[in-house]
Amino acid sequence: MKKNQVVLITAFLALFVFTGCNAQKNIPVFSSVVYEGDDDIYNENPLDPNEFYNPILQGMYPDPAIARKGDDYYLVASSFAMFPGVPIFHSNDLVNWKQIGHVLDRKSQLKVHDTGISMGIYAPDIRYNPHNDTFYMITTQFAGGFGNIVVKTQDPKEGWSDPIKLDFAGIDPAIFFDDDGKAYVVHNDAPNEGEELYQGHRVIKIWEYDVENDQVIKGTDKIIVNGGVDLSKKPIWIEAPHIYKKDGRYYLMCAEGGTGGWHSEVIFVSDNPMGPYEPAPNNPILTQRHFPKDRKNKVDWAGHADLVVGPDDKYYGVFLGIRPNEKDRVNTGRETFILPVDWSGEFPVFVNGLVPMEPKLEMPEGVENKTGEGDFFPNGNFTYTEDFSSKNLDYRWIGLRGPREDFIEFTKKGLKINPFEVNIKEVKPTSTLFHRQQHKDFSFTTTIDYKPKSENDLAGITALQNEGFNYVFGITKKDKEHYLVLERTEKGSSEILASKKIELKGSIQLRVEADGDDYRFSYTLNGEGFENLGGTVSGDILSTNVAGGFTGTLIGLYATSANDAVPE
Repeated sequence: MKKNQVVLITAFLALFVFTGCNAQKNIPVFSSVVYEGDDDIYNENPLDPNEFYNPILQGMYPDPAIARKGDDYYLVASSFAMFPGVPIFHSNDLVNWKQIGHVLDRKSQLKVHDTGISMGIYAPDIRYNPHNDTFYMITTQFAGGFGNIVVKTQDPKEGWSDPIKLDFAGIDPAIFFDDDGKAYVVHNDAPNEGEELYQGHRVIKIWEYDVENDQVIKGTDKIIVNGGVDLSKKPIWIEAPHIYKKDGRYYLMCAEGGTGGWHSEVIFVSDNPMGPYEPAPNNPILTQRHFPKDRKNKVDWAGHADLVVGPDDKYYGVFLGIRPNEKDRVNTGRETFILPVDWSGEFPVFVNGLVPMEPKLEMPEGVENKTGEGDFFPNGNFTYTEDFSSKNLDYRWIGLRGPREDFIEFTKKGLKINPFEVNIKEVKPTSTLFHRQQHKDFSFTTTIDYKPKSENDLAGITALQNEGFNYVFGITKKDKEHYLVLERTEKGSSEILASKKIELKGSIQLRVEADGDDYRFSYTLNGEGFENLGGTVSGDILSTNVAGGFTGTLIGLYATSANDAVPE
């Protein structure tokens, strides 16, 4: 090799090493996160030894469904465009829950990479079939060309099959296994063509299901509920159906009224799984719609329920509800609640589900409250601390539209988030690690080591309702200076609320905190005395009933190399 070639190669390698090291400097490392909730409702209502808090899953865990095998209970919830999808929890007593993973945790199962945050996975149903010792999770995936799908496993703790696409339209499918081994699928659908009577008019349809081939049987479909309990009253959005069998009869329970202020749960009965079904005379059996809007500790929108027999051989129902803040905004999203169910008569009724709901419940006999201990999911007021030292992410951390593993890297100094050339406003997978907002009053603090190279680079925190409604609070660069910037995006239009030049000599701590509808973003360069940037800002854009859609607020560790939040 000639001398000048050696010199050129040596120079190239030196340049490669130099630029490679420099490139690493603009990759943020998050060394800690502290989430702390401090809601008045829990401070004012301490638990007695025989009590637990309702909701059982705080924050965005909507549309719950529950299955039982022996002493094991499994609960799932909607996840929309979050990745992985369909969080799954396990319990032996309906009080203490451990998240054991997600049902849809592979790209082959979940194709939400190009869809809005409120699309994707809707209303999963989970059921155990004793005839083949198999669990089924059936759901609607509004993405990836899937539609209605089913996945299976014999052990929910060991992963699930790839999806089987089901050949029917509509949403909210649920599966029912009868004592004789036959199976059925029920779901929400549109009325027959030309028969729609009003906006929101929907029907419940049933099919026979071929368990051997995992498909509905063509030609068996039948409408079993038209509109709702009383079609003359123009009921809207009959949906989320489930069939139960008790004392030889078949009970069809559905949500009615839409996921909002008129939400409720209603029930029908038949002597045959295929109908005809007659509504109970005492419908609805669960709702919070009739009470003063300014009631204290308000729970609203209750519905979308599922029933199970508890460890005390009594019935319980899980369902969604909201707890709006003082301005009636829904930032924590739709949460998972539970109530005992009285089924001593012909029809079930949720105990105290037709009066204003209370924050505490009495535990089933013999159960000890262990929430927040060990791996049991916390509720009430709690502090969650994460230093990213375990090499396995806690299941509460989720990505958006793509796997977390595509952008995270564990290091000795903390969690590295390799930035995508995508910002939080784009409908693509983002390099963002999210934690749900679970309290009205909370703080979320992270420590970050980061030096952006250009104004295209930003890392920090995002508070997000969806791609068109969010806050970004992060570190970027303009000219040769480093800046902190706070950006508000509403209806897809962004505004810089504040920016400040800072001198980066080491790690920096960033914080977002809320007192009801009032949010504040602050920072410290020395670990002492947080300094606010941008004053108090409104949580309006983080509310479901302002931003639209079906999700709750997500607080994210965010990095991008496609930043457009440029300091002023």
